[in-house]
Amino acid sequence: MTLGLSTIAGQVLGGWMVHADLFGLGWRSIFLINVPIGMFAIAAVRCIPETRAPQRAALVGMGIALSSTGLTLLLVALIEGPAQGWPGWSLWSLSMAIALFALFYQQQERRRVRGGIPLVDMQLLSQRRFALGAVLVLLVYSTSSSFFLCFALLMQTGLGLDPLVAGSIFAPCSLGFMLASLAAPRLAARFGMHAIVVGTLVYMLSIAEMIVQVRMAGAALVAVRLMPVLIMVGVGQGFIMTPLLNVVLGFVDKTQAGMASGVVSTVQQVGAALGVAVVGILFGEVLTTGGGTVVQAGQYADAFVAGMFYNLGAAMLVCVLLLLLAKTR
Repeated sequence: MTLGLSTIAGQVLGGWMVHADLFGLGWRSIFLINVPIGMFAIAAVRCIPETRAPQRAALVGMGIALSSTGLTLLLVALIEGPAQGWPGWSLWSLSMAIALFALFYQQQERRRVRGGIPLVDMQLLSQRRFALGAVLVLLVYSTSSSFFLCFALLMQTGLGLDPLVAGSIFAPCSLGFMLASLAAPRLAARFGMHAIVVGTLVYMLSIAEMIVQVRMAGAALVAVRLMPVLIMVGVGQGFIMTPLLNVVLGFVDKTQAGMASGVVSTVQQVGAALGVAVVGILFGEVLTTGGGTVVQAGQYADAFVAGMFYNLGAAMLVCVLLLLLAKTR
């Protein structure tokens, strides 16, 4: 529910800030919202009770350096590489990221074998259900981030809507997410993994319906007519995301919960960047003509459809993996 409310607030408030052009910063003004939120978080964190494990992993500099540098190289390449046509530096960055992750794995394993507490216990990733769950999280969050991007481009650049109007049109999706989030835990507790599978089917079918609507309308697309299917997209996301994280973390022992949570959070960020990269390629290919120019609203609609085919395929794969996870012990 909190995620749904924050998404509604983020879209509408962000649209208003761009519309108002605060301090003449244009779209850059949206980052100002992080200042009061960050100050509030610093003050409020002292009021949250903290739990501590009997033994804690020491923050070894080498492990932190290898993992953070590897993630930085990976995410920068995934986000900037497609936009620049995959220049040489982006491929080098991906190669270096893979090499650093391999070194990180070896370094963490050596520390575990010697009796120390690793930053990330690689035995955690050898647990089949948790590893499969992490892949599911990566796929689900890749569709979420890429959908936000494509829909915003279609509404604002393609159809020429004001940022505030575009953000308000997206709000029903968040409303559907919020309502589904309230029901999802109870349904998951009663029907198990099958409830999440049904949510994935709803998500998959709503994406397919949106693809059909945008494809048929083309340049004549009326944004408000997408609101019903946007609600269903949000409902599908709420039925997947809310219980999925709990299910994945439930696969590990409670003593590993903190470490597992960190791994899942990292996978969420990597998935978001991966979705933007893949959909960005599909979206950009349709927009770019032989002369390298971007043209009319109809082509943005075609680009949106092309990008959403990744989301549709990813949702199908999520459904298959969930069924596989339900059978895995």
